This record gives sequence, C-alpha cells and structure tokens, in this order.
Amino acid sequence: MNVLQKVRETFWSTNVWLPPNTTWADIAPGSHPDVNHADYRDLVWPLPMALVVMLVRYALERFWIAPIGKSLGIRSSRSKKAANIPLLEQAYEASNKINHKKLTEMAKHLDMTERQIERWWRLRRAQDKPSTLTKFCENTWRCIYYTYSFVFGLIVLWDKSWLWDVKNCWYGYPHQSITSDIWWYYMISMSFYWSLTVTQFFDVKRKDFWQMFIHHMVTLMLMSFSWVCNLHRVGSLVLLVHDCADIFLEAAKLTKYANYQKLCDIIFAIFTVVWIITRLGFYPRIIYSSSVEAPRILPMFPAYYIFNGLLSMLLLLHIIWTYMILKIVIDSLHKGLMSGDIRSSDSEDISQSSENIQTAVNGNIMDKSTGNHIKRKKANKN
Repeated sequence: MNVLQKVRETFWSTNVWLPPNTTWADIAPGSHPDVNHADYRDLVWPLPMALVVMLVRYALERFWIAPIGKSLGIRSSRSKKAANIPLLEQAYEASNKINHKKLTEMAKHLDMTERQIERWWRLRRAQDKPSTLTKFCENTWRCIYYTYSFVFGLIVLWDKSWLWDVKNCWYGYPHQSITSDIWWYYMISMSFYWSLTVTQFFDVKRKDFWQMFIHHMVTLMLMSFSWVCNLHRVGSLVLLVHDCADIFLEAAKLTKYANYQKLCDIIFAIFTVVWIITRLGFYPRIIYSSSVEAPRILPMFPAYYIFNGLLSMLLLLHIIWTYMILKIVIDSLHKGLMSGDIRSSDSEDISQSSENIQTAVNGNIMDKSTGNHIKRKKANKN
C-alpha cells in the first residue's frame, strides 16, 4: 500500500502538473471563495453516463433511425451466404486473406476451380460485413450527436471571452472558475467518447480502426488532464473545433447509403471546406496560442508540454486524414462524383447487387454508379 501511495504521489507531483508555487490545495474546490475550481472526482461521472449514451443510441437506432432507413429503401439484409465447405471455412477462420499459392493448393485438394474458390471467398467475406442499414443507423446516430454537441458547445461558449480571443485561456490561470454549462459540456462529451471506445469494437470496422481508437484515447486523456489541471478553457475550444466538421462527414455518408448521390456530393464538398478551415486553420491557431502565447503570459511547467504534445498528436492525425480526404476529392473530380467512404474497409460493400466500394487509400474506389458510368462510356465508344 505504501508503494502505491508513493507512486501516486510521484505521478501527481505538483512540480509536474501545476505552475510553480502552486499546490493541489490551491486549486481544490472551495479553496477560493470567488473561484469554482474543477473537481478531479467528477471524472468518474462520464463512465456511468457513457452507459446512458449507449442506451439512448440503441433506442434511437432501433425505434427511429432504422424505420426511417427502411422507409428510404435501404437494405437491411446481408449478402447471400457462402456454401458450407469445412476446409474453406477453416482456412478462412485462420486468415480472411488468400494468396495465389493457397488458392492453388485448395483448388487441387477440393477438386474445385480457382474461380469457384475465389467466388466462395468473396461471399464469405461479404457475409461478415454489416448491412447498409446498419451503417446508415450508425452514421445517423453520430450525425445527431455531433450536431447536438456543436450547437450546445456554441451556445455554452458564445458568452465566454476565450472563444473570441484564445489568449484569455491563459489569463488568471490556474484560478479560473468552472461554470455549470461548461461542466455539462465536458461530462457529456467525455461520456460520448467513452462510449465510442466500447462500441467501436462492435460497430462497422473501417480502415483506420486503430487511428480512431488512438484518437478517442488521446481525446479522453486531453480532457482528463485539462480538467484536473483546470485547463478547461482551451479544452472546450478543442471540443468545439472537432465537432463541427464531423457533422457534415456523417451526413455525407448517410446520404450515400440512402442513394442521394447529388446531395452526398454537395455535403461532402461542404465537409471538405469546413474540415480544412477548422482542423487545419482554427485548430493550429489554438496550438499556436498554447505554444507561443501561453509562455508569455504564465510560467511553464511539465504538464504544459504533455498537454501540448497530445494536441500535436491530434494535429498529426488531422493531417493524415486531410491527405485521405483530398485523395477522395481528386478522385471525385476525375470520376464526376464522390466515391465511397474515406474510412471504409476493403471490400466493405460487396453484395449481391455488385456494389464494391473499396478504400480511398488504395485508390481503387468503385461503386455501382461509377461502374454504370464506365459501362455507358464503353458502349458509346462501340
């Protein structure tokens, strides 16, 4: 017990987490009659609140979003099941990828053609993929949440000085009061990201699964550290900047699944502009303030570098995703429409209707509409 206590005291050393000549007692709730400091014990609340968020999501998807999706004609069934061939099933369970050598060996052993095995393999992989309705429900839920979060965050921060001048994040630190609206904004946002860390393992698997997992964990660490160290002002700005573009990303994907291609193209174009403005414009402005302006206003301490490092990690992820988005835009200009989902896994949409949306990263994006477009071009040439 003494060892754990020593480790705890070492980890939460005031020399690391707080400015010089400041102790935890100085920023404890009630330490200043005119300042309402953040209470680190409140970080427990997002855990049970995450369960509530997941229950709300389940209820909305089942009783409201799914019926709407079905009314729009979105398919709720999966593709045709592959035939029950034990040897192929065993090989598939070992690895869902197949190479030419493995294909040849199985063809000889089962007295089947390579084409038959390839067809079975495609069906079997498609069998594991979620239906279009499942993806529609997931994206609609996220679109609803991000819309709510951005609007609520904007209302909360509208009368806050640091929304209009980032330098106000640092004046008077660490004695900055937590208002009730900021408390709810933080707690609800953290509960949502905690729910994502759980549901991500059951939701549609995408190419950037681990990137998103790291994103959620970094976000939670940033929010937790900023809360404990009373850096909630800059933390609330980071939240607001992140929620804005996600609204249009999720909206573009759900209109794609509902087969509103033109609307999808328009929303995706808006998303691209908003993403670049917020993630590569406003967000670096926050990092500039924390890196350049903050040291001029208050004395630096180790936790500041930890916080700034995590902010920089998020910026790196933004740059990676911006590269992927721009590849989609360039590909769209060549093909005449927005193709696929920038966060789809390979062969995600293989189905009986011959949809085959592949990842943007591989540069092989093809959907049903594009396929028909190419067929018409060939027919015109002939």
